[in-house]
Amino acid sequence: MGRLDDHDYADEVSERIDAPAERVYDLVSDLPAMGRFSPENRGGRWLRGGGPVAGARFLGLNRRGPVAWVTVSRVVTADRPNEFTFDVASSGARWSYRLRRDGEATVVTETRTPFRKRPMVARVFAAGLLGGVGDHDREMRDGMAATLARIKAAAERV
Repeated sequence: MGRLDDHDYADEVSERIDAPAERVYDLVSDLPAMGRFSPENRGGRWLRGGGPVAGARFLGLNRRGPVAWVTVSRVVTADRPNEFTFDVASSGARWSYRLRRDGEATVVTETRTPFRKRPMVARVFAAGLLGGVGDHDREMRDGMAATLARIKAAAERV
């Protein structure tokens, strides 16, 4: 798998969740509450009265150990209950949740792919404060699996 700054990485994790696609979609598209699922993201807030609709912008709060930072994301696709996708400007990463019905369950696939080359400031930040781009990439992949496992637990609890 390539490095982020190679512009050719693609991370993908899937989870089968015993819940309707609409319920799962509502969880993955609630970015202010994503902090309860993600090992790195701590949630945030919609900007200017936005919400999970295409074009909306979101201020995300992130933490890894003692290091905290803010990101701004823009929703690219908000197609309930099929897909929710957003771009993180500061990292050049596109995050997507695609949902497919499987009987009464839902298979959700989370992906992280580049929509542009990772900005230099993000590479320097990862290298200096997050243990390096490669280490942070591995944590992101592991975090995707942890995020989906937590979403599964929340969706199936209802």
